[in-house]
Amino acid sequence: MASARSFIKEFKSIGCQFSLDDFGSGMSSFGYLRNLPVDFLKIDGSFIRNICRDSIDLAMVESINHIGHIMGKQTIAEFVEDDATIALLRKIGVDCAQGYGIGVPKPMRVGAYSPDALRR
Repeated sequence: MASARSFIKEFKSIGCQFSLDDFGSGMSSFGYLRNLPVDFLKIDGSFIRNICRDSIDLAMVESINHIGHIMGKQTIAEFVEDDATIALLRKIGVDCAQGYGIGVPKPMRVGAYSPDALRR
C-alpha cells in the first residue's frame, strides 16, 4: 500500500490523475479508498446494470456516490447502457458515465495515445 501511495503521489505531481476501478466489487474497496489518494471512484458495473429495476443496487450506487463526494472524489458509473440509467445517474448526482449508452468503443487514432506510439 505504501508503494502504491508513493507511486500515485509522484505521478500526481506531474499532472496525472487516478481512479479506483470496480469500486464496490470487494470489501477491500473501502480500505483502498481510505489509503490511496485517488481522484475518481469508478462504480462497478454490476451495480449500475440494474439500478432502474433493483432498489438494493440503486441504494448501493447512491451510497458509493455519497461517500465519494464526501471524500472529494468524482464518481464514474461503469456499464451505462441506456437512457433510463443515464437519467437516474444524473438524478443521483454521479459525475461521469461510461458504456454503450454514452457511446460505443472506437479505435484510437494514430497519434499520441495509439499502440504504435506506445511502442516507440
